[in-house]
Formats: sequence, structure tokens, C-alpha cells
Amino acid sequence: MYADHTVEAAPTRIIEIGEVTAGIAVPERGGVRFFSSQRDFDRLDGTVFASVEQAARAARERFRARSGAPSRGRPTGAGHLRAV
Repeated sequence: MYADHTVEAAPTRIIEIGEVTAGIAVPERGGVRFFSSQRDFDRLDGTVFASVEQAARAARERFRARSGAPSRGRPTGAGHLRAV
């Protein structure tokens, strides 16, 4: 008999910056691919990041650049990740 060597894939993650849903991070070989859910994050759309955390960091930086928020410190709830 053959052993079942299936590996469960990591879940897709929703990336939220405060109350704003930036997009989703979908696991794939070599990391996660970001799909934007709002135009403000379209520059990141299709980018493969090494990790969900790296994708969330890029989305936070993009949010700060678009909103004019200071680059230091974190707005309340920034970077909140939730499994789908």
C-alpha cells in the first residue's frame, strides 16, 4: 500500500488595514500571491511575497502612502489578519 503524503496547504488570508480590506494572500509555491480588493492596493496585485506578514507589511506601507498617515507607529487594528 502507498502512504498518503498529502500536505494540507496553508489557508488563504484576508489582509485588513484597520477597517479597510486590502486584499487576500493566497499560498503558492515560494510564498503567497496578493490579490487586491480595492484600487488603492492594485499596485500590489499579483505580487508574490515570501510570507503573509510581508504582504501585510507592503499593504500597510501602501495604505500609509495613500492616506498620508505617518510611517512610524501603527494605527489601531493595522495589519489584522484573519483566516478565510
